[in-house]
Amino acid sequence: MTKLSFGAHPYLLGFDQLERLVERTAKSGSDAYPPYNIEQNGPDAFRITLAVAGFAEDDLAITMEDRALVIRGRQADDLGERIFLHRGIAARAFQRSFVLADGVEVAGAGLENGLLHVDLKRVMPDPVVQSIPIRRR
Repeated sequence: MTKLSFGAHPYLLGFDQLERLVERTAKSGSDAYPPYNIEQNGPDAFRITLAVAGFAEDDLAITMEDRALVIRGRQADDLGERIFLHRGIAARAFQRSFVLADGVEVAGAGLENGLLHVDLKRVMPDPVVQSIPIRRR
């Protein structure tokens, strides 16, 4: 039985990247740390909220890597001589990725009460009508 590629359909020219995007998303880990929410804040606005208690702004990095929003957290090593009788607050490093559709951009980010908020907006491009000249061969 032959696997029909989504990007091979004759009416979907140039959509082969969509198939790679689906494969990349499926391969991303299902690690539950840190927990997060995704909210819709309007017809073209979204917010991703990650619970990053104990992380300072300098411990967090937000980057865009090939249409993927990547959020990394790494706490500085504790140089103190603390002795824990119980350690239930996770302080491990993390990386969480979200694949963004074309036209979705990061509007800003903020850290408030242990929650990292990343605001996204969908930018609608202006419709372009283009006339293509026909050459004589």
